[in-house]
Amino acid sequence: MFAEDEAELIMATARTPDHLADLVGRRVAGLPLEQVLGWAEFHGLRIAVEPDVFVPRRRTEFLVDQALAQAPDAAVVVDLCCGSGAVGASLAAALGAVELHAADVHPAAVRCARRNLAPVGGRVHQGDLFAALPAALRGRVDILAANVPYVPTGDVGLLPPEARDHEPVVALDGGADGLDVLRRVTAGVPDWLAPGGCLLVETSARQAPAAVAAFTASGLTARLAVSEELEATVVVGTRG
Repeated sequence: MFAEDEAELIMATARTPDHLADLVGRRVAGLPLEQVLGWAEFHGLRIAVEPDVFVPRRRTEFLVDQALAQAPDAAVVVDLCCGSGAVGASLAAALGAVELHAADVHPAAVRCARRNLAPVGGRVHQGDLFAALPAALRGRVDILAANVPYVPTGDVGLLPPEARDHEPVVALDGGADGLDVLRRVTAGVPDWLAPGGCLLVETSARQAPAAVAAFTASGLTARLAVSEELEATVVVGTRG
């Protein structure tokens, strides 16, 4: 985004001259624009974003689109590693009346996701991956979207300061090769998907072959979806 566009958004958000000065100061200090504004635009929605919460990326809209194309009649949706809950909110907005659950290990993310998902009746759980979910969901999930951290540990320090300094490391660091959390999700997901249900995970082009292999090792039929426009890579796995 151009500086002029950022300035317009900040001025439109400011309630008073003092508030404007505070917002500008926070942005100059390096806070992500979305955390300064308190919201991010995602898949046509305005998603609340709080401090110390992962900012939803526009490329992740591609994951939402792939989920809707794969399971347009989904009735049960899970947004795992949900952050702000942007993916879950977008799926619920598109699908209509769904049973929506979301989970994250980070307390700030859980609090923020509850703000975003309450209007669509979503339930947000705190905990580590599947351990956070109600047991009653086993074998019933039509769409399980997991926007897992996939930055290799050694690369976290190379991220832009907005991410490196102001987003939780648990939402960024995916382990030595960036795929630690992805492997845990693919290993555990077969028990949770309904027949024909799908798992969708965002990754990088470099990691895609290993990610697809992890899906296949868990018994899922995997395909790779790529958007050059959004620079997005998503692995889609379906339970037979």
